[in-house]
Amino acid sequence: MIFGRREANMFSVDELKAGFKDTFGREPFLVRAPGRVNLIGEHTDYNDGFIMPAALEYETRAAVAPRADRILRVHSAKIGETREFDLDDPAPGPKRDWTDYVFGVAVALAGAGKKLKGADILVASSVPVGSGLSSSAALEVSIGYSLLTVAGLPIDTIELAKLCQKAENEFVGMRCGIMDQFISCNGQHDHALMIDCRSLEKRPVPIDPRARIVVANSMVHHELASGEYNKRRASCEEAVHLLSPGLGPIKALRDVTPAGLEANKALLSDVTYRRARHIVTEDERVIEAADALAAGDLARCGELMNQSHASMRDDYEISCEEVDVLVDIAQRQPGVFGSRMTGGGFGGSTVSLVEAGAAEAFMENVKAAYEKATGLKSTIFACSPQQGVGPLAG
Repeated sequence: MIFGRREANMFSVDELKAGFKDTFGREPFLVRAPGRVNLIGEHTDYNDGFIMPAALEYETRAAVAPRADRILRVHSAKIGETREFDLDDPAPGPKRDWTDYVFGVAVALAGAGKKLKGADILVASSVPVGSGLSSSAALEVSIGYSLLTVAGLPIDTIELAKLCQKAENEFVGMRCGIMDQFISCNGQHDHALMIDCRSLEKRPVPIDPRARIVVANSMVHHELASGEYNKRRASCEEAVHLLSPGLGPIKALRDVTPAGLEANKALLSDVTYRRARHIVTEDERVIEAADALAAGDLARCGELMNQSHASMRDDYEISCEEVDVLVDIAQRQPGVFGSRMTGGGFGGSTVSLVEAGAAEAFMENVKAAYEKATGLKSTIFACSPQQGVGPLAG
């Protein structure tokens, strides 16, 4: 299936309002929070490094209305179930299901001193789960924005991103970095953001109109993803600890140069060295790719994307056979500048930078070749970067 702009927003404003009224019997206000695609900079965020994501047309939409009590009721349009939480629960704990991304945000907001109020919320998402396009962050951010709005509290989108990340780290148990929540909160129309994950400074990078960003879902998601993700983070922390005697006080792999890593590789096991090499070289690739994209050097940006995939595949070992096949097919197409896996890994999606005039043929050819090679029907679409979280008009 090849999606355009309308299909990406599968739940219309009228459908959202009607669904809320059927479920809760009232009129809501509406919120949207986008998923994301990362052009380059994978697993660098939790190493205080650099990333370059863009917000997507795929998004979570929420219909919301305040309650007079301290109950939070949330209905998932996709799952078809309503769950209820007491904001005064003295010992909130995870349920190990989709609701952890909801109530975990409420817990994080309350823990930061936000005086929340009860709410009824209906959520509907067009971000494919397990696609590497950050369905979890889009849900978290939509819930956080909704709860702050209901409570009449000011919304600082950088603080909101941090609190949603905290919810995923501490309540859900996924030790993700800040990227997904940050871009869902702060995305900018027609731009990627080059983000310094230490300072959280952001630099908008315009997407050259001669190119399109094309996302292809491999349609595979391996269940080991979250556990392996946490292992990769542990490897990075181990590398920092072991490199410190040779490099002096370093806080994260952000502080290590490729030359410094090579000079001290004897301090690391082969696996830990390769994990660290991906991070320190990926940081350099992100900085160069942002400069190349800003200068209109699409060919160089594409080369760096290709290098990034090889590093994820060989050093960080977060790709899988199907994704490698999809990337290889994409990299051989006419008009492509570069292609790589995007997201946490072990399945999910790829992102390609493609000549605008070649994008339609690229999508058709990649879809057909991937199905022939794997038997899987990829969902593939060209996208335009969107704004971050905010009210949904209607």
